[in-house]
Amino acid sequence: MEKRNSPEIPQGQTKEEVKIRKKIIVDFYAQWNASNPNKRIYNADLKNFIYVRYLSINETAEIASRRYISTFAITHYFTEILELAQEIRRTSPKKDNKNQKRFSEIIVLEYKKEDFGKVRLTVGVLKGSKQHIQYCITAIEA
Repeated sequence: MEKRNSPEIPQGQTKEEVKIRKKIIVDFYAQWNASNPNKRIYNADLKNFIYVRYLSINETAEIASRRYISTFAITHYFTEILELAQEIRRTSPKKDNKNQKRFSEIIVLEYKKEDFGKVRLTVGVLKGSKQHIQYCITAIEA
């Protein structure tokens, strides 16, 4: 497959194309979850499991569907992103973001995929359990 070219993923910015990309991401997560009943992947850099939850699917589908390149990254490199992304920084959750209220910390990681580019993985650390939850994945344009 040619780098960054996937004919089944619409590349435009119309409302309909974004909606189709969102469905592609949600369907991808459904297949991934069915194949990964533990719904987690070990990240080598964090030395911890990253869990995939409903919030992961919801937030990523909402944000990543806005751009073709992010949809492509998720549907082609999801597991390796979770496994191999490296920590860039840790921050506090955004106070005005209700989806981040459950986290004590936000970890931003990046994965450099050869012949593709950088992908940002955002992970939230749950208050209490300290479980690492995949929050969002987006491709970073060079």
